[in-house]
Amino acid sequence: MSTRLYSLIPVIVLAAGCGTTATQLGAESPPDVEFIDNPRFAQIGKAETKEEKDRLAILAMQGGYQVGFHFQETVPLKAGYEHRDEKNSGAYEVVMVIEETPEKIALQHVLVMPGGYVIKHWRQDWTYEAKERFEFAADQTWDVRPLEAERTSGTWTQCVFEVSDAPRYCGTGKWNHRYGVSTWTSDRSWRPLPRREYTTRDDYNALNVENRHTVTPQGWTHEQDNTKTVRDGRSTVETLVREFGFNNYRNIEGYDFSPAENYWDKTHEYWAEVRAAWERRLSTGSTLVLNTGVDGMDIITATFEQAENADETSAAEEKQAIEALLSEYTENRALMSGAVNN
Repeated sequence: MSTRLYSLIPVIVLAAGCGTTATQLGAESPPDVEFIDNPRFAQIGKAETKEEKDRLAILAMQGGYQVGFHFQETVPLKAGYEHRDEKNSGAYEVVMVIEETPEKIALQHVLVMPGGYVIKHWRQDWTYEAKERFEFAADQTWDVRPLEAERTSGTWTQCVFEVSDAPRYCGTGKWNHRYGVSTWTSDRSWRPLPRREYTTRDDYNALNVENRHTVTPQGWTHEQDNTKTVRDGRSTVETLVREFGFNNYRNIEGYDFSPAENYWDKTHEYWAEVRAAWERRLSTGSTLVLNTGVDGMDIITATFEQAENADETSAAEEKQAIEALLSEYTENRALMSGAVNN
């Protein structure tokens, strides 16, 4: 296995949740890096239909970025709660289109650290008028539920996945293109405790979230309206505090993103098999349970090792190894009746 990647596996727990420091991920600009305009922003306004504008807005999130991550607790909801310090970090990240059809666009994020170190980061899948989505229900547990047609007419459902392509959360909403700026706002949904938090605190275990993505002339942004919540299984016990999250993706030039492109050229077929294996487990009417620690490192470490050795194994061997791994750490159960608390 390449030591350039293997040595980074222990820090994936932090990097995957935007919990690293600016120094770790190289957020301090090298001398040759310059901010540039979003090269796809103007195309959105030229589109003739809303559906075309929607697609172009999603596609405008691809590119190379300097990213700033900011999280600040705001409104206390529990008596006596003391605000925690805000968290700020940064990274250099390339976003690639790995799947594009009329009804679906998949964007893969890959971090590129100084020295050419690469970490496969999170993935976001966008589906037009989705017929189903997975929903975080309890610790390491996701329900796959159908979506009513009247609820999804004209909407895009965004589903977000871990570095190992395990599920995290989904949200459904419409794009708004008024005033020459494209913004997508989700419904409220649940997500597991973020990686930036569970290594340092244990007083809550879920977030109730509304997300907003905006494509800007300089790149794009991801705003989060988070409520930190204590849940017991599928039941909400109490809410602690609201949090504002702001992730700012600024288009840049002058940074070498070629290590990410090289990594993806080498491993994309392997990761396609991983996505297919997860998809088989995320079927309508079922509940998916992960039998790992909350960090998911059993699956993360194994998939990253398998990816590094992808050029030394056959497609059949890869598929067998992936199935064996996920069969060991995942379980499908019949879907429980009743909705998750909102």
